[in-house]
Order: sequence, then C-alpha cells, then structure tokens
Amino acid sequence: MKTNIAVFASGRGSNFLAIAKAIKSGKLKKVNLALLVCDNPNAPVIFKAKKLKIKVVLVRPDIFSTKKDFEARIIQHLKENKIGLIVLAGFMRMLSSDFVRAYKNKIMNIHPSLLPAFKGKEGIKDAYEYGVKVTGVTVHFVDEKVDHGSIILQKEVRIEERETLESLEEKIHKIEHKLYPEAIKLVINSKLKVEGRRVLARNW
Repeated sequence: MKTNIAVFASGRGSNFLAIAKAIKSGKLKKVNLALLVCDNPNAPVIFKAKKLKIKVVLVRPDIFSTKKDFEARIIQHLKENKIGLIVLAGFMRMLSSDFVRAYKNKIMNIHPSLLPAFKGKEGIKDAYEYGVKVTGVTVHFVDEKVDHGSIILQKEVRIEERETLESLEEKIHKIEHKLYPEAIKLVINSKLKVEGRRVLARNW
C-alpha cells in the first residue's frame, strides 16, 4: 500500500521535481505524490506540478485573518487527500506549534548545511562566508524550533580552496536532490525510530 505525501513549496520547486522524478523512475516506491501545497500564486513549482498532473492546492495566507485559519485550511486539504507524510521543500513559512504537534514525526524538512551549524535561510552563504572547509545537507523531522528536529540523514560537501558561492550552491543542490528521496524512502519504509532528538535505524 502506498503512502500519500504532500510537498509544501513556495518557489522554484527543484526538490519537488527531484522527488517526483524519483517516484516516477521507481527509486521511490510505496509513495504517491498526492499533493503540492503552495502559498505563492507566482511560484514556478505550480507549473511544474501541473505539467506532471499532480494536484495543486494554493493556500494564500493573505486571505485569512489569522495563521490558525490559514493552517486549518491546509489541514483540511491534507485530511481530504489522506496525507501520511508532509515534505517541506522550500516552504517559506514557519508552521505553528499546534500544526507540528498534530503531525508529529510526519513532517520532514531539508536544510543546506550540516545542522546544527548554520541554521536559517542563508545556510549556504553563511557557511561559505564563515570559511568552513566542510558543509553539507541535512534532512530532519520538523519540531517546534527552527531547523532543530531529529536528524534523518546528512551528507557532507567539501568547500574547495577556489570555490565560489555559486559553485557551492550548485553542489549543495545536487546533493539535496539525491538525499531527500533517500530520506523519504527510509521514513516510508519505517526503517527509523525516533528517540528524543535521535533517529535510529531499526534492527531487523
């Protein structure tokens, strides 16, 4: 039986597309990409989803008087489409504590650094400007703090001596597109268990 997933995105949708391709190619089995949830009517990801004939739900926050009402509408769509896993892929809004608790250990996020280092939306730039030799990509469960939840997978990316910010961004994104489907596969196949902030592989 396949698990219905919803990808939340606000922008270009490169990770959304990577996930969709992994499903279509058979690398990601037991997964049905049932829904794209987007908060930005001008986001290119919407056109990518429509081209792939994936259902799009546009929920604009500006038409709701409160964040609670905005999230209630999203939850309504999630329930209607029997969503079992939420995948954040460039969704530029903080989810409330109530939302996160309602979907505990069922919301994933990807971040372009080796968390807990370089949290926030400029993770690649911050690591580059700080001068570290190694950065990377983290996929983690979402909790009530920013870029803080239990880590599912990480992959290192070395910053070379003559690296530019643009070349580093390109390297990071390539890793993201491989790592996110792998992490989804682990979660869907229930090969993980969460103990506090630790994510452990099950012993079979």
